[in-house]
Parts: sequence; structure tokens; C-alpha cells
Amino acid sequence: MKTRGYFGIGAEGISKPMNFGNLARTAYGFGASFVFTITPGRRVEAPDSDTPNSQQHMPWYNYSSIEAIHLPDGCRLVGVELTDDAIDLPSFRHPTSAAYVLGPENGSLSPELTERCDFIIKIPTLFCLNVATAGAIVMYDRVQSMGRFNERPVRAGGPPAGIEGPHPHLPKHVHGQAKYSGGKRQDATKGRNRLSVVGSRYEAKKDDRS
Repeated sequence: MKTRGYFGIGAEGISKPMNFGNLARTAYGFGASFVFTITPGRRVEAPDSDTPNSQQHMPWYNYSSIEAIHLPDGCRLVGVELTDDAIDLPSFRHPTSAAYVLGPENGSLSPELTERCDFIIKIPTLFCLNVATAGAIVMYDRVQSMGRFNERPVRAGGPPAGIEGPHPHLPKHVHGQAKYSGGKRQDATKGRNRLSVVGSRYEAKKDDRS
């Protein structure tokens, strides 16, 4: 399973280590680059629910305050909260680089953290879900929308047998020649092979000079 970009996921004020262990285990399964907690109600070390010991395979960060949050350059913070003005998850375009943050059990994201977020999204449900369950849904949506999978067929069931690749109806991409060599731009005949109006004009100018 391979998707573009990277992501991390975490929770603010989480008080049940087992819940965070479930979230970390699921994050590891979906290919997360890191997980984190923000001002946790209890110290989270190695919960029994994290059966694959994901802490040995990806970083776990513990931020003591919202001000201490430090994300990689270009990484967008996405809050997950059930509010009227949040973006519905099925309509959300995931950033290439993102860190998703969920609220605590029996609580919501703090106003300070909500203000820090670049986006607020919601899962269209009647009521709030368990932290680990909500995180799993968000991660599945990211992988499903950004991964390279076969398109869903019109009829019920999987793709027809024998179809391989994410987009079998499209021709295979062919790379052109390099436009630069040794730090210098090549002319149209030495650079990219253009079968276009630009290439035709270039050939016409050569004929005029000869």
C-alpha cells in the first residue's frame, strides 16, 4: 500500500492509554509516519492494546502544550470534530502532508487547538465516536482517496478479472527527454520531444534560416 505524501495522527487530552494504543496500532497499519499526544490526561507509554509495538516502528511524540506542537514544514494540522461548520469528511481533499488531531474522550478539541488547525473536518454521524474508531475512519478515507487503487465498477462487486493497475483505461505514461543538461536548457530538438505547435514553429524557423 502506497499513497502520496505522509501523515501523522494524534489526540488532545486523552486519558485512556488503551484508546491511544488502539489508535497507534491502527495508524501503524495504515502507514502513518508518526503519532502524538497533546497534554494527555495520563502518561501514555506502552499500552497493551498496541499489539504490534508500533512505538518501535514509528515516532511517538508527546507535546506538553499546544504551543509546544512542532510539525514538519508544510505539514497541515487537521482537526477532527463534530461541529456544524466542519467540512464533511467525504467532501474533504486531504493535504499531501497532514497531521490529524482528535479530541479527548467525552470532550472536544480545545478552542486554542481549534484555532491552530488549518482545517476542521467531521465524520457524518449522529454522535461522536470512540477516538480510535474516528481515527481509523479518517485514515481509511485518506488511503482510499489518495491511494492508487482500481476504480470501483458500476455494478456491485470488484473490478473485472484481468484488470491490473489503478487506472487501466488510461494509456501508459511516457516520459519525455530531459529539458536541461549540465545546467543549461536544451533546444527543442535536443530536449523534450514535442509533437506540438511549439515544435512545429521551431522547425519552421529553422527552415527560414537555412
